[in-house]
Formats: sequence, C-alpha cells, structure tokens
Amino acid sequence: MKTVLATLNAKYIHTNIAIRYLKAYARPEFDPELAEYTIKDPSFNIVSDLYQKKPDIVGFSCYIWNIEETIHVIRMLRKVSPHTKIILGGPEVSYDVHDWLRRLDGLVDYILMGEGEISFKKLLQHLHGEILLEEVPGVCYLEDGKVKIHAAAPKADLRTMPSIYRFDEDKRHIPGRVAYIETSRGCPFNCQFCLSSIEVGVRYFNRENVKADIRYLMENGARTIKFVDRTFNISRSYAMEMFQFLIDEHKPGVVFQFEITADIMRPEVIEFLNANAPAGLFRFEIGVQSTNDETNDLVKRRQNFEKLKRTVTMVKDGGKIDQHLDLIAGLPEEDYMSFRKTFNDVFAMRPEELQLGFLKLLRGTGLRIDAEKYGYDYIDLAPYEIFSNNVLTFDEILRIKQTEDILEKYWNDHRMNRTIEYLVKEVFDSPFDFFQEFGTYWDEQGWSKIGHQLEDLFTRLLGFLEKRGGVDTRIVENFMQLDYFDAQRFFPRKIWWQNALAKEDARPLYDQLLQAEDKVQRFNLSEKDLFKHTLIVPCHIDVEAAHNGDFIAKESYLLTYFEPSGKTHFRMIEKQLG
Repeated sequence: MKTVLATLNAKYIHTNIAIRYLKAYARPEFDPELAEYTIKDPSFNIVSDLYQKKPDIVGFSCYIWNIEETIHVIRMLRKVSPHTKIILGGPEVSYDVHDWLRRLDGLVDYILMGEGEISFKKLLQHLHGEILLEEVPGVCYLEDGKVKIHAAAPKADLRTMPSIYRFDEDKRHIPGRVAYIETSRGCPFNCQFCLSSIEVGVRYFNRENVKADIRYLMENGARTIKFVDRTFNISRSYAMEMFQFLIDEHKPGVVFQFEITADIMRPEVIEFLNANAPAGLFRFEIGVQSTNDETNDLVKRRQNFEKLKRTVTMVKDGGKIDQHLDLIAGLPEEDYMSFRKTFNDVFAMRPEELQLGFLKLLRGTGLRIDAEKYGYDYIDLAPYEIFSNNVLTFDEILRIKQTEDILEKYWNDHRMNRTIEYLVKEVFDSPFDFFQEFGTYWDEQGWSKIGHQLEDLFTRLLGFLEKRGGVDTRIVENFMQLDYFDAQRFFPRKIWWQNALAKEDARPLYDQLLQAEDKVQRFNLSEKDLFKHTLIVPCHIDVEAAHNGDFIAKESYLLTYFEPSGKTHFRMIEKQLG
C-alpha cells in the first residue's frame, strides 16, 4: 500500500519535521513518501499532485495555521480518490477529538492523538493486515456513529530515535530552507496559554546523534538552523556543551536560533558567549509575554523580570547575539494600560526585534478551559484569536493591532533607529504611545491595504508628525536623513526630504570647501568627485551626539559622502561657512 505523508507549511522555506519523524520511525518496514505544500498553494493543485501519486493512505500534519486549508484539500481529495485512507495528526487535532471526528465525518478515517511515531507505525501495520485495530494506541475514529478513542501510545525513546535528516529527496533542498533541530521534547513550565504545558517533564535525544545531524546539515549547505526545544537552556550543562560544540564546529554564514528562558540563564553562561561566540552565530528568541505579576500568576507563568532584564542587557552589551522578544496581548487581567506598561518595560531593553502577538485560545490549553472565567470572547475557528475579555475591549484590541504593523516596519526592520530613538525619548510620552498613535493614523490613511517604497516610510512619518504637531519636524527630518543616508550604498536618486538645498545655495558651500586648506573637510576629494559623490543639507542637530542616540541642538550643514565602494561618511560644516 502506497503511503504519503503530507502537510501545508506556512512558507516554502519551512521544513516539517513531524512527517519526517513518522517516516524515519516507520522504516524499514514501511517507507512513506513525503509531500510538502504551502497554505498559499491552490487546493486544486495540491489535490492534483496527491492524486497523481496514487496513494492508498495519506496522512496530514495539522496545525492552527493550516487546518482550514487542509480540510478543504481533504474534501476535494475524498471526491477524486474515495478509497484512499485519510489520517490526521498533529497538535491541532490532538485535542477535542470528539468535535473533529463529528465535523469531519465521512472525510477522515482516523485521527492520531499526541506524539505520533509509535501510533502511526502501528496503524500502518493494521492497514496492512498485520495487527488488529484494537492493538493500535492513540488512534481515534467513528464506529457505527460512536467515537472510539484508544489509550495513548507510550512515549518514544528519543535516545534511539533514527535521524530525520538523511533522506535522499531532502538533500537538494537543505540550502534553501530553514532546518529545524529537536534536541528535547516537553517543557518544565506550566503556562496555561501554551500546549507545551500539557506534557509533563523533559526528555532528551542522544547528544552525539544530534551533533552528527547538525554536522550533516552544515556540510550540505544549511544556512539557518533553528532549535525547536521549548526551553533550550533548562539544563545549563547541556546548553553549555551545545554552545561550545556549535562555536567549535560551525561553518561560515550559518546562524543558530534558540528559544531561551532568559531569567534562568546564569551570568557566567552569557559571559562565556560574549567572550567566545562569533558575532551573528547565535540568535535568541525570548518569550516575555507580560511584565504584569498578577497576569503571570494567573497563567502559572513563573518569571523573574529583573533577572530576565539582566540577561537581555548582558547579551545586548556583548554585541554578539541578536534577540527577538515576544509579547502577548490579551492575557488575563492585563488591561490596555497594563499592556502599555508591559510594552514599554520590554522596549526599554531595545531588543533587535520585538514581536507583538495576540492571545489564541488553543485547544487543550488551561486558558481555553477557563475562558468563561475571564470573560473571553473568541472565534471557535483556527487560530482561535480573542476579540475581548473582561478587562480589554475589542476596540482596545484593534488599537494594539494597529501598533503591531508600525512596530514591524519602523523598529524590527531597523530602517530609522536614530529617528525612533529621538521620537520615543523627546517627543512622545512613551514608546508605546508613538507606535500606537502612528499605527492608528497609518490605518486611517488606508496604508495598511497598499504597498510602499522605502521613501514612503519617511514621508508618511513626517506627514503624521506635521499633522499631530508638538514637534520640530526639521529636527526629525535630520534624524531621518542620517538613517536614510547611512543605509544608502550609492548616491540617492530620489529626493524625498523637504530641506533640499537649491544649486545656487549649495554652490557657495562647495566653493568654500574647495578653498579651505584642510582637505580632510571634503574627504580629500577632487572638485569633480566632491560634486558627484556628496550631498549637503541644512542640519539642526549635533551629528556626533545623534550617532550615540542623543539629541543636542546645533546649527550647521551636513556633508554626506557616498563612497563608490558603498560606504557612507558624514562631516559637519560649521554654520559660519555658509
């Protein structure tokens, strides 16, 4: 019987490791074929491809991001291939199995709950006539209209788990996709909004096997290797061993990403990384979620924010590791003003990326069970995002959502760091107020529905500030010019700034530069190159202070040299020269 393991990834660059574990564990008795698609692929195309494989069995790996698209594919597949056995597995269908079986009656033959390696192989044995269905653990199905649920399979011994990275068909795709590594399963924490809280304890894979897999991935061109462990650093000795291994054996250009619990990371570990890790080799993802102690208590999230802040600050000061910090809006008893404080608390650490997420009441989580207790109103359709709760209105949720788009464009993309620093320090009451106010304005203009060029980000922000008032836009424009010019590899072709000098005003400045005895003032350029590769704009700030994130008023001119090699240099011209 031909078996296909399929899934719909969020993006092409993603790699589903779940179906690969099933394939590896099923061998050598069975050898399922892998079939990966994306949620953007037309369902007809997916069904056509699956149909042409002539499968007797198709298993789908299901998540909140692909479940509805997967169901659409299943409906079509059932029509064109009615005799194919269809199996579902994955976190999205492992809970509320009664509901899924009723909803998908006639479409799905079996659902496998939880960890799938043992259950899937046993089910294949049954479908091949080797064992009775009663002998298959963790399987759920309808029989004569009644739901049948078998006891869960025993946990697989991860120490003997076969590698999922050596399939011949995967080798050519390794350089172009994110590689996911799992060194442990389970989570020691009990956060009530997270599915990881359901599995008690942490189990580890064989360390040497993990290292061998990482070597294989690097040798075959992997560029981004992401560890999917829920808390990579729960064991300090294990984390230190892996960090040392990756430092010693990494290939140039590869990046390793980890989910880190920051408040349990010891200072000596950070000192070791700051001293020994090459810059850019590691990237940390840290879930802060909330700094409200009452909220964290309610969701059973143990977190020492002061220790977390110490870790993030030490890592940032080391300058070697980029950090991605996560927040969740909509947690219990965190109203709008409390979330504003959470945002400002975390932004104060200036992480390289700050991701603003919204609570999803996932099937199987404690918070979904307690939804009525906290007044949650949410849609019972993946991804189960909330509309409101007893302390946060839908209107406030929308305002926070408006903040999300601006945060991504104006902070996480790092197109104008100096400008944002000036605005959140000198103009707005807090960072959150800037992102929220501008986000609302952005949405009101309809810009969230259209595309934009880089220059649009600057002109739209200036337009917002001019309408809002209370700020000297000449100063903001200078900060913007520093950010924009610094990122330009070549002389700008498009003038978006309002303080551009007319030729007759710039000419006397160039003449005085050419006549000055100190040629360093003009970057030792000839007259021809000075005109060709430099730009002069009026300046109202001290550029040296601006580079350090500070604001000092100073009247002068800014001379910018766009070196043909792609580097940018700045020089101040004193006002009296003009």
